[in-house]
Amino acid sequence: MIPRYARPEMTAIWEPATKFRIWYEIEAHACDAQAKLGVIPQENADAVWKAKDVEFDVARIDEIEAVTKHDVIAFLTHLAEHVGSDEARFVHQGMTSSDVLDTCLNVQLVRAADILLEGVDKVLAALKKRALEHKMTVRVGRSHGIHAEPTTMGLTFARFYAEMDRNKNRLEKAKWEIATGAISGAVGTFANIDPAVEEHVCDKLGLRPEPISTQVIPRDRHAMFFATLGVIASSIENIAIEIRHMQRTEVLEGAEFFSMGQKGSSAMPHKKNPVLTENLTGLARLVRMTVIPAMENVALWHERDISHSSVERGIGPDATITLDFALNRLAGVVDKMIIYPQNMLDNMNKFPGLVMSQRVLLALTQAGVSREDAYSMVQRNALKVWEERLDFRELLLADEEVVAALGVDGINEKFDMGYHTKHVDTIFKRVFGE
Repeated sequence: MIPRYARPEMTAIWEPATKFRIWYEIEAHACDAQAKLGVIPQENADAVWKAKDVEFDVARIDEIEAVTKHDVIAFLTHLAEHVGSDEARFVHQGMTSSDVLDTCLNVQLVRAADILLEGVDKVLAALKKRALEHKMTVRVGRSHGIHAEPTTMGLTFARFYAEMDRNKNRLEKAKWEIATGAISGAVGTFANIDPAVEEHVCDKLGLRPEPISTQVIPRDRHAMFFATLGVIASSIENIAIEIRHMQRTEVLEGAEFFSMGQKGSSAMPHKKNPVLTENLTGLARLVRMTVIPAMENVALWHERDISHSSVERGIGPDATITLDFALNRLAGVVDKMIIYPQNMLDNMNKFPGLVMSQRVLLALTQAGVSREDAYSMVQRNALKVWEERLDFRELLLADEEVVAALGVDGINEKFDMGYHTKHVDTIFKRVFGE
C-alpha cells in the first residue's frame, strides 16, 4: 500500500527484513528439533543461532536471487555467509520452500490480526462512548431514505457497536483459523522430516501444527481470513455511509470534525466535506477487492502449484495495511463526530406528526375498525401532510371518523414521543450488558 494509507506498526510486519527474520527463526528452530532427534549434530544447530542478532541484508539476498531465481535458496545462501558453509549444511534439512513460506505467512497474518483487533477495540470504544452520550437523543429513523418512525442517535451508535462486536468475534476466529504452520516436507508426507520438528517449530512461533498439509497449508484457511477482513471493511463502509448521509446539507444531523485551517474545497471556501468517511468507503472497496482472489487460491493443482503465491504477496500486505488504517481512521471520526440534536428534531418535524402514523393505525384496529378502513383513514390524512405540510395531529382531530373511533384524548395520546423510546434501556442492556 502507498504510505498515505498505511501505519508503520502494520507496515513493519510486511517489510522484507521482518519476513527474513521469521524465515530465520523457522530454520533455526527446525535445526534445534532435528538435533534433539539426533538427525543433525547439536553443534551445527547451535551454530545457526550465531545469526540471531544479524540484520539480514535485503539487497544482498536480492542480488543472490537475481542469479538463483529462487527466494528461499537466496536467503539460505545469505544465511550461510553469516553462519559458515560447513556449519549451515544441515539448515533446511528435509524441508521444502513452502514449509518456510507458508509458516511465515501465517505468522505475519496472526500478527496482523492482533493489530487489527486493537483497531476494532478502538472503534468499539468510540461507538460505545457516543452511544451512551446520545442514548436518548431522538432522531427520525429512515427506511428507503424516507422518514419512518422515531429512534435515537444512541441506538444508531449501538447497532454499529453490535455489528463491530460481531466482527471482533469473527476476526478472533479467523486469527485462530490461520494460526497453523507446516514443516512437512515435499507433498506433506513427512518422508524426510519427523513430525516432531513441525510441532517444535509451531510451538516456538505460537502456531498449531497443520493437521494435514500437502506441500502447502490449505488455502481455505486464508480464504476465510480475507473474507473476514472483507466483512469488517463492509461494516466500516456501513458506518461511513450513515455519517456521510447525516452530513448532507439538507440533513446535517451529524458531521465529521472540521479542524482549524482545514479546507473543504479549492474553489468554494464554504465547503465542509465528509472527506474522511468518503475515504473509508473507498478503502473498504480495496479490502473487499482481495477477497475473491483469496477464494480463488483455494483450488490448486494436486499437492501444490504457485498460482496463489503472487496473489498473496499482494493481498496480504494490501488488505491488512488498508484495513488497519481504516479502522483507526474510523475510530477517530466517531470519537470526534459532531452531533446536532436540534436538527434531528427539526428534520423529524418537517412533516409534523407524520412519524406517528403506525401508532394511529394500530389504535384504530384495536378500537374495532378493520385494518383496510383504518389504513385508508390514516393515509388520507397523511397524504395531506406530504402535499401541504399540514399538521398530522390537527388533521386527525378534524377527521370525524377518526375522532369517533379514538376520541380527542385518544388521538392526542398517540403523539407521545416517549412511546418510541420506552425500550431503549432494554436494547442497550442487550448490546452493552449494562
